[in-house]
Amino acid sequence: MTRKRKELCSGSSVPRIQLLEFLFQSTQDLQVSPIVKYTALSLFAQRFYPIFISRSKQDSIEHWLLQPVRESNLQLFALIAIWISSKLKILADKIIQEQHYTTRDFAEAEVIFMQVLHFEIGTSNIVYRFLEDLLLQLREVATVGDHLNFEVCMDIMDLLYEKEETSILYNSPLSLAASILVASYVIIVPKQRWEFPVLPWVKYGMACKEEEIIELVRYILEHVLQPRS
Repeated sequence: MTRKRKELCSGSSVPRIQLLEFLFQSTQDLQVSPIVKYTALSLFAQRFYPIFISRSKQDSIEHWLLQPVRESNLQLFALIAIWISSKLKILADKIIQEQHYTTRDFAEAEVIFMQVLHFEIGTSNIVYRFLEDLLLQLREVATVGDHLNFEVCMDIMDLLYEKEETSILYNSPLSLAASILVASYVIIVPKQRWEFPVLPWVKYGMACKEEEIIELVRYILEHVLQPRS
């Protein structure tokens, strides 16, 4: 487990952090592609878990797979998010076997998951997709794009899931993708190579307000660069 992954779960005993650590570790162990990983995060961390918490507070979840609510039960839904995003049944079968879930458990949990999300599943509106396109476009128009490492961009995306208040940023994928690219530019590109007007460029490309991007970049840098024990 990398240091960054440990940091995601070391600061708090909140189940959400532990579940995200489980999802991160599962995608790493299964060697899924980044698009699968971030689609699964979108399904689970941004949509299923917040709705689940809201409904559980209202005592409206009665299905036996979530009564009582255990970490292992919720891990099942994290695995389903990976399965749905990858669309590879063999991948899900492997995980189920290792976690000692039955086929019936998986099938019924999938139904609940789909009902909660109202079947609105896709990859066209996630930050990863916009950010990947932005970086490819930047490399086509400016040599400075070659300095940007997409691994660093993904590290920033991972760290923004660290807290609920930072994960909320994913609700605005266009502006967040633009801001992550600018933040990566500030971190990676040598200052003497800052001649490319990256801020106006992403503002135009993503139809975002410059003030919004500046505010988000400042917030992202403060979060990513803050000391961690």
